[in-house]
Amino acid sequence: MTMTTTRLLTLGALVVATACGDKGPGDEEVGNESGISATQEGGTANSEAEAGESVGESVGESAGESAGESAGTATDGNTTNSTNDTSTTAGNDENADGNPDTKWDLGGIPDSAMNCQDFGGDGQFSYLWAANSSQGTISKLDTQTVTEVGRYAVRPDLAGSPSRTSVALSGNVAVANRNGGVTKIYARVEDCEDTNGMPGIQTSNNNQHLPWGTEECIAWYTPMAYQSQRPVAWGLGEFNQGTCNYENEEVWTSGTNGGNVIDIMVLDGDDGTVTEMIQVPTGGNSLIASFYGIYGAAVDGDGNMWGSQLGSTGKLIKVQRSDMSYEVFDPPDGPHYYGMTVDSEGFVWLCSGTAARFDPMTETWSSNSVGGYTGCMADANENGLLWMSNGSGVVGVNRDTLMVEKTCQGNGSYGVSIDYEGYVWAVASGSLATKWDPETCQSWTYNGLTGAYTYSDMTGYALSNAGTPSG
Repeated sequence: MTMTTTRLLTLGALVVATACGDKGPGDEEVGNESGISATQEGGTANSEAEAGESVGESVGESAGESAGESAGTATDGNTTNSTNDTSTTAGNDENADGNPDTKWDLGGIPDSAMNCQDFGGDGQFSYLWAANSSQGTISKLDTQTVTEVGRYAVRPDLAGSPSRTSVALSGNVAVANRNGGVTKIYARVEDCEDTNGMPGIQTSNNNQHLPWGTEECIAWYTPMAYQSQRPVAWGLGEFNQGTCNYENEEVWTSGTNGGNVIDIMVLDGDDGTVTEMIQVPTGGNSLIASFYGIYGAAVDGDGNMWGSQLGSTGKLIKVQRSDMSYEVFDPPDGPHYYGMTVDSEGFVWLCSGTAARFDPMTETWSSNSVGGYTGCMADANENGLLWMSNGSGVVGVNRDTLMVEKTCQGNGSYGVSIDYEGYVWAVASGSLATKWDPETCQSWTYNGLTGAYTYSDMTGYALSNAGTPSG
């Protein structure tokens, strides 16, 4: 293996937007409706058209079962477990359920009062949110039981083709529809509002979604007219020690209609209104013009947004939250970049067959071919690995040396995430979501998603550990 280091930078100017464009053609990047995921061992990233099959308007089940004041019943999806470690590691103690005892130093909410609990750290509030692209819904998976405890339509017409999900520090989720629009869903039933005129709270508590207008855990839906709206990423918000709640949360997203500009905007986390927006021109030293626009996004420890573009010629952009100014960077040439994340030290990662690490302080890149595929996320613990999809399972990459240290086998992987107990997750393009013990590679699989396609911060782990680079 070879490692390369390069330094490349171009600057862009601030442009204030005035309006969104018209909706354009449909989108081809989805998982197949059959729920059978294709696998690729150690391959390099392919184009979106190769990664998934196209669909027209998504048709989903409109019937579901309502819940009362609390959610959470077992689902019809199948859950299995297996052990498939391909590296030599020491085993860990397990509890009676076969799950490892606590092995990560999770800590509480930053600057919180002593009696305030992290929504994931106490193990009582940890979910993974997977988009069912072909169905137009999103699934809520309990990361401890590996069962589906809720499913929600994310656009009234079920034709949004959702993909990226992002979990706020409050635990609530936002999902972007590739055909336009952003939706927020409450994670806790007690936060949902009685809006449909029926007594109690009606909400899904299994793998069936309720009709739009009946489901009462949809916080808001903001329609947007874009031919491509991929990225969504929550900002940090502000923690109120008196109420133990996050306030002033906001959501980043971006959309394009294939013209000479790409819109990047901030939404109010409470009501979904657009509070700020810039239009970034394409061409020259700026972002490339493409159907997809900005492809993935994440927020760093200072609240700034980082956005990546798909492919070997795509760019990396940083938008300063303070004034919405931006810089555009050129990644190393060659790899067909796909996934991206920001780690606990503030480094920005682009992922494909290659892992590429960007240091915002020195504006330099380090990269290495690691046999990855698409999505990635970094373990925030000391010596924690960068976990990447390899098409079938996941590979763990040393974040200092960029060498592969671990490979866990599986039956399909696309998007990668980490939960609040330190387990590694992958959602395949199809029906599978898999959870791995990163030490032993023991796995648990949920087989009940519908045309799934998700990669992003689908648990909130990356945001809760997002770092700031130090000089």
